[in-house]
Amino acid sequence: MADSTEFRSWLESRVTGPGNDDVWAVGETVVTRRQLTERVAYEREALRARSITEGSAVAVQMMPSFTMLSTVFALWSTGAQVQLLDPRLTRVETVRLLELCEPQFHITSSELGGVFSSFRDETPVEVVRLRNGRPATSGHPLVQFSSGSTGLPKVIGRTDASLHAELKRFARLPEMPRAGERVLLLSSIMHSFGLIGGVLHGLDVGAPVHFSSRPQARELVRMLAGREISAVFGVPLHFGLLSRVPELPELPSLRLAVSGGEVLDASVYEEFKAAYGIAIGQAYGMTETGIIATDLGGRYGPPAVGEVVPGLSTDVRGGTLRVRLPESPYLYADRADRYEDGWLDTKDRCSVRAGSGALEIAGRADSLVAVGGLKVDLTEVEQVLTEHPLIEEAVVVFGDSIEAHVVTSGELSRGELLGWCRERLASYKMPRAFHYVAKLPRTPNGKLVRNRELLHTAHGRRPKSAVS
Repeated sequence: MADSTEFRSWLESRVTGPGNDDVWAVGETVVTRRQLTERVAYEREALRARSITEGSAVAVQMMPSFTMLSTVFALWSTGAQVQLLDPRLTRVETVRLLELCEPQFHITSSELGGVFSSFRDETPVEVVRLRNGRPATSGHPLVQFSSGSTGLPKVIGRTDASLHAELKRFARLPEMPRAGERVLLLSSIMHSFGLIGGVLHGLDVGAPVHFSSRPQARELVRMLAGREISAVFGVPLHFGLLSRVPELPELPSLRLAVSGGEVLDASVYEEFKAAYGIAIGQAYGMTETGIIATDLGGRYGPPAVGEVVPGLSTDVRGGTLRVRLPESPYLYADRADRYEDGWLDTKDRCSVRAGSGALEIAGRADSLVAVGGLKVDLTEVEQVLTEHPLIEEAVVVFGDSIEAHVVTSGELSRGELLGWCRERLASYKMPRAFHYVAKLPRTPNGKLVRNRELLHTAHGRRPKSAVS
């Protein structure tokens, strides 16, 4: 196990710090610092009663809630390793990750495997001891997952030192929320920006974080006004919805709007600025590294994502962005070989804007796409399709949504294919259109064509509406 305990010490000091200021709120429920201390202490004792101790490996797959956050904080303060699983995963996807990482415990709440957008105060907690589980084999307090180039998930470990360093990077950014400023957090707390830049930064500086239990656009605007929100963090989808609300109230407290998770469309940037009078800023990063670059005030605008954050080294080689890391973030071998000689290849096509040094991101150089702020590897979807006994070949591409082009060896209805996918893919990974073809086009050297426009041209069709 690693000797460094910077992050664990930081968490203890913030959870049990002086004062009784508000730290979180959702609906009419407010959690003060004293209540947070009590919640974490209660959860820690409950976990210890289930034999979860320092060095335990624990998969946490809970609905977004104060219960989930308190449970994660309790595990960290105990010295356990948190393996953070998205509650939207299907049973098949969940089993695959549990078999890969072999945690000793699986902590869940009800209603897993669906589409969730709301945050709640309390959720049920179920702790299951896994028969073939084993203690943590590394000192990483946080383990997360992202789609891999082979269709298998990458297992990513964040060290104690890397988490603490990222918190310090956020604190050094002058435009980040300050003490007393209220933050409306719409970004997922399952992902790095929402968890670290939102929840943990708010705890670090004393900026109360508000969550939404009803994420409709009009309700969000009412929250911005009624709670005197200073900053809102979300994905482009959120800002697109907010831009279309008519008759906005006065929002004198709102000074910051930050988008992360996927490329921000220029039209959303312009529409939001016209409606609210402030530009959408951006926070660019990835699970493996945490935050990489920011343009929090929206000074550059898309396609620029901002300047590299303090304390991080980057380079552009072969058209893609590299980030300097002291060690590989991958806990299991990945065939992509993205980490070499101390540099991680983000696989994001990148250029540096002359004069300013701002990074401009022009999309992916591999099969990873963003759907509503969630990363989907199209290779994984292809793998699920080709595992069906009646599918001979499949190509999955992305335009306005995910679509699949398949060659079958027998009669296979769309309903049957949808059912197959729903059992094996989280809802956000599902193709929204299926195209049955007699033959898939190939390049002169025999490789399958994966260009959406060329696929449609080859089969003499225009893109169809989504199938659901």
